Amino acid sequence: MREFIVEADGGSRGNPGPAGYGAVVLDAATGETLTEAAEYLGVVTNNVAEYRGLLAGLRAAHALDPSASVHVRMDSKLVVEQMSGRWKIKHPDMKPLAAEARSVFPPDRVTYEWIPREHNKHADRLANKAMDAGQPTAAPASDPAVAAGSRAAAKPSGGSVAAGSRAAAEPSGGSVAAGSRAAGAARVGAAAPPSEQRPSTAPADQRPDRPTEQDPAVSAGQRPDRPAEQHGAAPGEAHAVAPGEASVTPTGEAPAPAPTEARRSAPGWSAAPDLGAPATFVLLRHGETPLTPQKRFSGSGGSDPALSAAGREQARRVAEALARRGTVQAVVASPLARTRETAAIVAARLNLPVTVEDGLRETDFGAWEGLTFGEVRERHPDDLNAWLADPEVRPTGGGESFAETATRIAAARDELVAAYAGRTVLLVTHVTPIKTLIRLALGAPPASLFRMELSAASLSAVAYYADGNASVRLFNDTSHLRP
Repeated sequence: MREFIVEADGGSRGNPGPAGYGAVVLDAATGETLTEAAEYLGVVTNNVAEYRGLLAGLRAAHALDPSASVHVRMDSKLVVEQMSGRWKIKHPDMKPLAAEARSVFPPDRVTYEWIPREHNKHADRLANKAMDAGQPTAAPASDPAVAAGSRAAAKPSGGSVAAGSRAAAEPSGGSVAAGSRAAGAARVGAAAPPSEQRPSTAPADQRPDRPTEQDPAVSAGQRPDRPAEQHGAAPGEAHAVAPGEASVTPTGEAPAPAPTEARRSAPGWSAAPDLGAPATFVLLRHGETPLTPQKRFSGSGGSDPALSAAGREQARRVAEALARRGTVQAVVASPLARTRETAAIVAARLNLPVTVEDGLRETDFGAWEGLTFGEVRERHPDDLNAWLADPEVRPTGGGESFAETATRIAAARDELVAAYAGRTVLLVTHVTPIKTLIRLALGAPPASLFRMELSAASLSAVAYYADGNASVRLFNDTSHLRP
């Protein structure tokens, strides 16, 4: 049986925006390029463009030999995982494309592999050529023009997210601007080599420095062998017990207001009205549970505690604060009990339904669930040290690494950005998802997770703009919780 390799890619300059795909079919035995295809798609999302590239590649392979087997290689973790059956396909625009792709060859003759973007340059160049041309094209294998084009506007390479488009930061905890292409499809920097953490364009596979006991960035008096809750970080979950945190938020004070001009023109929680209304995620960490004051690991693999009386009161105060603001148009929650309960209290006050998104669940901390940081240090010292030093290391007993968490959260983010374009959505979730969304939007390395503080029932926000950039509010506002 003949075997083909299909390499495919797609991109959208704006997400949604002008989009195109590229696909190439190779002979698996010789590596020879057999055929190529590229097409301008008009205005669609990045993920739709990637699926269209996959479909074109499979069809091109089928035209060459319908009896062949095919090995698909793509730098889209989302497409690879969904087509492999490991992730659900929820977006209505992608379901029919995935079904059509599955129908080209019998499923047992197609396999899928994620590859880093730098290994997918051929299809990437074709997609760029299609977007540059702005019209359907079919490039012959010998066309030298295929080598031209950089998809900088859609998926730039490099170890960090490109900065510089949104530089007007608000003082004293206002909007911290970042030119991270955080909407749509991008890489997550060093979080995980096989990752499609796609804020619309971001880094791939460069491993940043990681915090250790000798890390000079660790604040004085905050030893890496201390749980973060001991010096003010939110307890009980993920990074809440991470060491070496240097607080980046005010201590309970309301953030300073945005400059007058920004307040006058900004839609909802964000700025830059010239780009239109962004998809804005208002990030709410759930209220306290009985484990929170005990400073215990509480992820998605543990006892799934409900809110305490204090946590329910926090949720009620959040609800009143959001009702006064009046900008939230939808509520989406993690499936865990504490987030669903928090979301239900808030949504009832806002007269909105609650949608559950599995991708927003907390990290699974394996055998550490229910333990304090000190207990983990005593029982599993080597595992803990490895986990603190490397985002790809899982907790004892399996669990989930921060890199795996980032991949999952980025995929959920992409679907939510596409589903709620131009709207303000309350995401009721946990410490790790919120910190990860902020990290990805800023293009920050995984080590930055250890330098954020996140209080129970606090609010932050990330706005995803039509040009693919993101604006992050880091005020960690808890003023709504005070009587």
